[in-house]
Amino acid sequence: MTREEILRCIGEIGIVPGVRVPEKELALFAAETLYEAGIPIVEITMTVPDAVGVISQIARAYPDCIVGGGTVLDAETAQRCIDAGARFVTSPGLIMEVLEFTLRRNIVAIPGAMTPSEVIAAWKGGADMVKIFPCAPLGGDAYIRALKVPLPQIPLIASGGVTQLTARDFIYAGASALGIRSELTPRAALQTHQKQWIYELARRFTTIVREARAQMEPI
Repeated sequence: MTREEILRCIGEIGIVPGVRVPEKELALFAAETLYEAGIPIVEITMTVPDAVGVISQIARAYPDCIVGGGTVLDAETAQRCIDAGARFVTSPGLIMEVLEFTLRRNIVAIPGAMTPSEVIAAWKGGADMVKIFPCAPLGGDAYIRALKVPLPQIPLIASGGVTQLTARDFIYAGASALGIRSELTPRAALQTHQKQWIYELARRFTTIVREARAQMEPI
């Protein structure tokens, strides 16, 4: 799968599920269930025990799943994620070392940013998309809307505080995708292996994105 194909898939689905759980087995279950629910994208954060091992297992078990490494803070960790099969690398903030290394390996780079200056620096540095984090405390969808006015050409992922109640507004504001964690994979659903619960949440979020985009299309 090429970088262009990966970006196209992320753009079409409009959701980048983030997995941040205290057990490796829960992370694997989350990724598997999301894949079965029709979201073949998952970000495994480096706070997950043996996160690189999780990425490797997902990449081997589901070759067409777009698995990425999240909360990557240095080039060494980025290398381990990529070697394990990560197809994108993201960080909670703008870390040029990570961005530059990821691009050298020809892997999709999604750095985090908070201020307009960071967003611009990430984009000029070659970022494929920029993750605005933490979105809700910064002003929610109003902040995304404000950023898109002077920076319409930069694809933004709204992450941090996205819920079923706010997802539609983030899409209306111009977010290209939504970074969603526990609202999509609740801890209780993972611990009790309730796949149907996650299936339903995946259905709701993908429907919200699809319908919001349809309503934005010019008549």
